[in-house]
Amino acid sequence: MAGGASAPSCFPGSFCAHRTGLASWLPTTGRRSGKTRRKCIRAIRTGNQAYIVSIGGAQAAWLKNIRANPNVQLRISGGTFAGVARELAPDTSESEAAMLAYCETVKPFDYEECHIHLPGRPTASKIKQLHRSWFTKGIPLAIQLHE
Repeated sequence: MAGGASAPSCFPGSFCAHRTGLASWLPTTGRRSGKTRRKCIRAIRTGNQAYIVSIGGAQAAWLKNIRANPNVQLRISGGTFAGVARELAPDTSESEAAMLAYCETVKPFDYEECHIHLPGRPTASKIKQLHRSWFTKGIPLAIQLHE
C-alpha cells in the first residue's frame, strides 16, 4: 500500500467488512518499523469512548504497538477519530460498563463473525456469549476519542 502501510487484515474466511461499513479499522504505528499497521476490529462506541478487545491477548502485534504508542486513529461509523488507547483494569466499574457495552451490543456484522467462530446458526444470544468470552479471556481496552 502507499506510504509503507500494510494491507488491512480482515476476519478469516469473511468478506472484507470495511467495504460494507460494518467493521472498524484501527491503524497503529509499528513499534519497531514506525510504519502504519491496520487491523480490522470490533469497536463499540459509547459517547467519547470506544471499547475494543485483544482476543489474541498480550501476543497480538497490534496490542504491542499500542503499548509502545497509545496514540491511535479509529475508523468507525461516523468517521475517523484520533484517540488515546489504554488497557482497562479488571473488576472496576469502568471495566464493567465496558463489558456491558461491548458484550450486549449486537451489530449486523456480528452474525458473520459468530458464524466464523461458533458452530450452528448465529443468534443474538450466541453473539453475546462469544463477545463475553472474548472480553473475559482477552485484554479489553478503552480509546478516549478526540472530536
